[in-house]
Amino acid sequence: MPGKCTTAMPQPQPQSQGAAVNLTLVTPEKAIKLAANDFFRQLLMEDGMQRNLKMEMLAGCGAGMCQVVVTCPMEMLKIQLQDAGRLAAPHQSSTSAPSSSRFYTTGSASTHKRPSATLIAWELLRTQGLAGLYKGLGATLLRDIPFSIIYFPMFANLNNLGVHELTGKASFAHSFVSGCIAGSLAAVAVTPLDVLKTRIQTLKKGLGEDVYSGIMDCARKLWIQEGPSAFMKGAGCRALVIAPLFGIAQGVYFIGIGEHILKYFE
Repeated sequence: MPGKCTTAMPQPQPQSQGAAVNLTLVTPEKAIKLAANDFFRQLLMEDGMQRNLKMEMLAGCGAGMCQVVVTCPMEMLKIQLQDAGRLAAPHQSSTSAPSSSRFYTTGSASTHKRPSATLIAWELLRTQGLAGLYKGLGATLLRDIPFSIIYFPMFANLNNLGVHELTGKASFAHSFVSGCIAGSLAAVAVTPLDVLKTRIQTLKKGLGEDVYSGIMDCARKLWIQEGPSAFMKGAGCRALVIAPLFGIAQGVYFIGIGEHILKYFE
């Protein structure tokens, strides 16, 4: 009707922020992780096949250390992208006109652009140097090393149960299930460390949110303010995501891709 006053509704926020970063970097991350584990197994255990729990754990430790070259910047960019909508919401609610843009700030001035991985990476490099992309490196290592120490020995032993005598390999289905089980259990086990890492790598804080000086400070404040249950937030979701991810990765890798990669190191 003429003269009728209408109130503009806030624009819905896309729910796939950070997906492009994951899709781009998850492949090299998993390739480094799996190849590094095989490399260290070959180095530490002669043919890399015999069961030796201590050496398997040590090989997993090496794999976890190698993967953070990709994992840390990937997690940094993903977290900032996923957090951008939350930070933009108060700004949008305080303005009368709707706006589809979001705001991302790494310095003192606001960048009035829809955030992207490229924009965030450039701002971090410009304002903080390479260290900006590797903020939370210690927390990432603290999560990924225990994950690999748990995951790889567990997968190797589960997968070994399905090895055929004639081929010397397990079937794709068996490797897939083994990867799912080992991945989900390892993911749940290191969830407290993942919670700490995410809190530390969240650069932009909302009103009243804590700023952490390190891992111990983050753990202390989380325990006092939110209680022990806060350390297991997202455990179920992590298990649901990581289980099929590692199931597919290990199933494909154990078809023979790993052996072809290792030939280049011989």
